[in-house]
Amino acid sequence: MQNAKDTFYVALRNRLAALNPARTITLRAVTRPGILVQDAEAPMPQPVLDAFTLTWTSLAADLQMPAILAQLTCEIQYATAGTQANSGLDRGRALEEMDDELLGILYPYSAQKMNYAAAPAAAMETLVFWSEPEFGPAIPLRDRLSRTAKITVFAFQEGGEK
Repeated sequence: MQNAKDTFYVALRNRLAALNPARTITLRAVTRPGILVQDAEAPMPQPVLDAFTLTWTSLAADLQMPAILAQLTCEIQYATAGTQANSGLDRGRALEEMDDELLGILYPYSAQKMNYAAAPAAAMETLVFWSEPEFGPAIPLRDRLSRTAKITVFAFQEGGEK
């Protein structure tokens, strides 16, 4: 399953860097595209503002097919406080901009599965593909607005994968 998770994350990261190079975060003194995987980072008391955080929440497998089809649920959480120039009064617009960016980086709804444990990364035999997002409501909390979108990610287990 790790290859599918890594492929999904890297595909979205690369698409975000192309779609909006200005959406970046700085963590541990490294500036990178504004997307991260929660279980690959140090615990944080609050979500990173103006960035997308991927959280893997469930796993199911269809064992009735010739190859095992894994079904993973990914929740993508994001929040914004708007801009300083507008005293945060544009946080609704900023959240809508992030909604549009998420739609943009999710399409097309597939990517070539890669093994990122190899150097250089090696293409595998199948694709990772995913559903359209299910957007939750915008949630106000003090000076910020946040939203969670759920995506179901599918991948066939290939020979030798764990």
